[in-house]
Amino acid sequence: MLYGAKVEIQATHVSQHDSVTVTPQSLATVSHLSKKPLKQNVEGLKPCWSPPAPILKEVEQSKGFIIFSLTNGPEYHISQIADAVVVAKYLGATLVLPDIKSSKSGNSMNLGDIYGVENISNKLNGLVRVTKALPPQMSTRNTPIVRVPNKVSQDYIIKKIKPIYKAKGIIKIESYFSSSINNNLDSLACQAMFGTLQLKSEIQEVAESIVQNLQTWSQESNGQFVAVDLRTEVLKNECNGKDEKGRKQCYQGNEIGEFLKKLGFGQETVVYVTQTKWSPNLNSLRYMFPKTYTKENIMSATKNEKLLSSESIEFEKAIDFYICSQSDIFVPSIPNLFYENVAGMRIVSGKNQILVPSEIASPSASASEYMSPYVTKKNHFAYKCFC
Repeated sequence: MLYGAKVEIQATHVSQHDSVTVTPQSLATVSHLSKKPLKQNVEGLKPCWSPPAPILKEVEQSKGFIIFSLTNGPEYHISQIADAVVVAKYLGATLVLPDIKSSKSGNSMNLGDIYGVENISNKLNGLVRVTKALPPQMSTRNTPIVRVPNKVSQDYIIKKIKPIYKAKGIIKIESYFSSSINNNLDSLACQAMFGTLQLKSEIQEVAESIVQNLQTWSQESNGQFVAVDLRTEVLKNECNGKDEKGRKQCYQGNEIGEFLKKLGFGQETVVYVTQTKWSPNLNSLRYMFPKTYTKENIMSATKNEKLLSSESIEFEKAIDFYICSQSDIFVPSIPNLFYENVAGMRIVSGKNQILVPSEIASPSASASEYMSPYVTKKNHFAYKCFC
């Protein structure tokens, strides 16, 4: 256990979820659905981040350490490790590879239980000094816990975090998230966010086998499979109803089904839902799309028992994040961080078919009208890193 008072750090953010106007010109390369699935139409992007800021060359390496934990699932993990790398580099500190905190029990898991540790070390090599554990003589007792805004800027680290670090020689950072972000990304954050956290081989194989099954079933129907992030507990805990302009933000299973139907998706469409175990709330969705599946429908009994137990929610989240990043089409039921970071992974790999649900008045609506503004407006942070 860590002791010491938390140090609260605030920052000003710019909203990522403002309304956008989609013009015909911005959708010139996007096909009208017309009862047919959207086509993948772009190649993966290439890294285009700028060289590190000059201050990096001037920072002297210190003897101190930055520690942190990965929490709340992979949509948070990729941002948390990026924040930790940026803070450690600008302070000249050594980064201690994190543990993973269970979302349900709060107990710690080893980093290697979910991710490939060697890949992480290799990806961070040259960016920041890394160690797998603190030296035996180094105690975490009385370590200050510093909450930092996600995508924290260099200037903020130097002014607000460095004094605490210099006084103690070790700090634990906790990334602080909201629906808004700071647009001040740099090359360190870009390099740490994309490609660093890769699933360990066993979990990767399970997730990939699910993707392959879904692709096979959809190809048999001459279609593409749709991954829908729709989890009952998330809608219950995170749904705020309508935004400041009175527009609906969260969508249940029946509403997702109606949305897809009005866009022209037929009954043969294969739909994957991130809800782990079947819920009666999904019955109406399956009525409209009989080929609707959850993880428990697809995974073997052995894998079900090992990876989908009540204490293994981190495994579930990791599998869902991978499938939603790899699906032919992705539909978020709520505008949260899962949507944001899945969108980032898809944009980088060229899988731009991300449809945002809406209450559709016209039965002849085009799917292109509901493409994510992250894609149509290129306002996602992934475009700061790749082009």
